[in-house]
Amino acid sequence: METKGRILESSGGLYTVKTDTMGLIKCKPRGKFRNEHLKVLVGDYVTVSFDEADNPCIETVLERKNSLIRPSMANLDALFCVVASARPAPAMLTLDKLITIADHIGIEPIIVVTKSDLEEKQSDTLEETYRSCGFPVFSCSSVTGKGVDGIKAYITENCADKTIAFAGASGVGKSTLINRLFPGTGLETGSVAEKTGRGRHTTRAVSLLSLSSLLGSEEISGYLADTPGFSMLDFAAFDFYRLEDLPNAFREFRPHLGNCRYQKCTHLKEDGCAVLDAIRSGIIPKSRHDSYLDLYATLKAKPRWEKKE
Repeated sequence: METKGRILESSGGLYTVKTDTMGLIKCKPRGKFRNEHLKVLVGDYVTVSFDEADNPCIETVLERKNSLIRPSMANLDALFCVVASARPAPAMLTLDKLITIADHIGIEPIIVVTKSDLEEKQSDTLEETYRSCGFPVFSCSSVTGKGVDGIKAYITENCADKTIAFAGASGVGKSTLINRLFPGTGLETGSVAEKTGRGRHTTRAVSLLSLSSLLGSEEISGYLADTPGFSMLDFAAFDFYRLEDLPNAFREFRPHLGNCRYQKCTHLKEDGCAVLDAIRSGIIPKSRHDSYLDLYATLKAKPRWEKKE
């Protein structure tokens, strides 16, 4: 007997799987996963069979749409990339790392600017910057509640059968926002340290929470991924993408790629670069190109033999 299902969480080597025919069951992977160094991730679609003692076991992992390194999970459809307008100051490079990683592996990035009540002008600037790049953008205040209903409406209308997650630099108010959107989650929120202006992580493991339960609607079959954060964005240590993938990871660059004077243009400072022309014309925000330059330098300096899978 075999059934299909999806892994919703893991703890101590046990995986909770929501199956098609048996509801929620806890099981371990077959020994071949350990012997063949195969990974099982929260979010994986799997087949479950039974051993000689009639214990359920994960038999196979079905093909993944995508997978993430940190947090370790699979098959994410949309990532709400959260940035604060103030306290802490917007971490543009961190935000752009999140966006490019998501865009590169087929996860739709949605930008959420929090704490708009603290710095309205900065909030407007961030909105304009990322909307001009072709991203859905929302501005909100978890304190006053302004803008939260718009995000919830977007999730209800566009993510009914998808798996979504929220990510952002420490202290941007991600958990507070999630609690505003989905009161049933009751996620622990971390305070922002007075000296550093940074927050403290609170969630320690990935789990998938039913959007149907959180939103109180049987018509929604998606999941919210509760994650320990996307803080390990170390491009020198991990292979999120290669140097040659970098230009395409910036979606607003794509209409201009191939239009440069030189075929192997790096879009750094070359004459006749269509990307640089678009920046000078205000079509591409300079802050995005600043992030591109930082990532280019990191990936260029990275010896291939040091890359980690």
